[in-house]
Amino acid sequence: MAEIWELDVLAQAAAIRDGEIGPAEAVEAAIARAEALNPKLNAIILPLYEQARDSAATGDRDAPFAGVPFLLKDLMAELKGTRMAEGSRFLADSPPATEDSELTARYKRAGLNIIGKTNTPEFGLVPTTEPLLFGPTRNPWNLGRTPGGSSGGSAAAVAAGIVPAAHANDGGGSIRIPAACCGLFGLKPSRGRMPMGPHYGDIGGGIAIEHVVSRSVRDSAALLDATAGPDIGDPYQAPAPERAFLDEVGAPPGRLRVGFSRTAPDGATLDPQALAAVEDAATLLADLGHDAEEAQPSFDVTVQQKGFTTLWFGFLGWAIADWRRRYGVTPSEDNLEPLTWEIYRRSRDISAADYLLAVQDCQRMTRDVSRFFVDRDLWLTPTTTAPPLLLGEMVGTKDQPMAGARRGAKFASFTAICNITGQPAMSVPLYWTPDGLPVGAHLAARYGAEAILLRLAAQLEEARPWADRRPPLG
Repeated sequence: MAEIWELDVLAQAAAIRDGEIGPAEAVEAAIARAEALNPKLNAIILPLYEQARDSAATGDRDAPFAGVPFLLKDLMAELKGTRMAEGSRFLADSPPATEDSELTARYKRAGLNIIGKTNTPEFGLVPTTEPLLFGPTRNPWNLGRTPGGSSGGSAAAVAAGIVPAAHANDGGGSIRIPAACCGLFGLKPSRGRMPMGPHYGDIGGGIAIEHVVSRSVRDSAALLDATAGPDIGDPYQAPAPERAFLDEVGAPPGRLRVGFSRTAPDGATLDPQALAAVEDAATLLADLGHDAEEAQPSFDVTVQQKGFTTLWFGFLGWAIADWRRRYGVTPSEDNLEPLTWEIYRRSRDISAADYLLAVQDCQRMTRDVSRFFVDRDLWLTPTTTAPPLLLGEMVGTKDQPMAGARRGAKFASFTAICNITGQPAMSVPLYWTPDGLPVGAHLAARYGAEAILLRLAAQLEEARPWADRRPPLG
């Protein structure tokens, strides 16, 4: 049998179920790898090793993923008995959560053994993971580069083989960007597919969604099966799938109609390696029998940028107000990073009418983008406009708090569109630069069509396997 850390979630679960390895052996292998590699990566900011050892000894042996080590991102999904810092000094002294989020409860019922919590930028605001509270997470492929954000801690840990998959969430690309930067598969599900309760109904007008980053396509599908579906009282829900998502993996995708883009809708310049990545993916799709032609949705980019910015600023103002109401903490320049303080300050100038106008504008833009998918199944772009940037390039300063965010917005020009529209989208690790850095291929489908993405992702994984590509960490 391969080393435990080389197995994906389903393979580890099968090995535990068949008695080839025990839950204690699986968790000790993950802890040993974390202790060896996390000092280099800074991916895990709250180890929960003793709890994980206890869970390995007492957990439900009949659960589908019984005993498989897992990591929880320190943002949105709460874990009873542990603090939620969300990368912020504002919450550094917050009390432990009094209950699990519904998603966390579903992970536990599925048998996943949570061994720790992962790093995230402050409130998940930027596509890099460099909070002042915990320090930067480093990309396993190049320790001087960003692992992406905001799920950078989770992605770095999975890419390094600490765990086979980890919790992530996505409000502007925060599953797909770290997946692209770390050479992983990252699927953002459709709006309403995943539970946000009990504290939240949706977040930021529905722009945020939960799921995982994983090494294999089948793990993403299987974990979606274990966690997707509405909770009681959810404000809306995605269309029910025709069958299990795992059943889509390996199913014939048919001949798909794909439009691909060589340019960013906002005019951001594509790095030559990002351009090479999308052209390579388009060629591969054509070789597999799909129809790929250059085309992209038509919509007002100014409306998109203004609407998303208003929702994003409103999200940050809401998040701080929510934590302030729950814990009585007071935001200040001393406990918020320069970018966060600047956005919080601006958020207080957004009226309720401004916010609802932004929702209206984004909904109108969604109709414009959705028309593209009447005659096409997929839209292909690079996930990011460049390979992983150097650490520090997307960080604001007190003198220029927004400079890093502006750089981050250009880096992530493509991904936020699907957060506005609510469509499912994925980043697939098909391309590496000559310097050994991964660049993801980004594919979006019509609302509710995760099945198309999973079928195609499995076909791409078979045509160009990436599981054996490992960063040079040992």
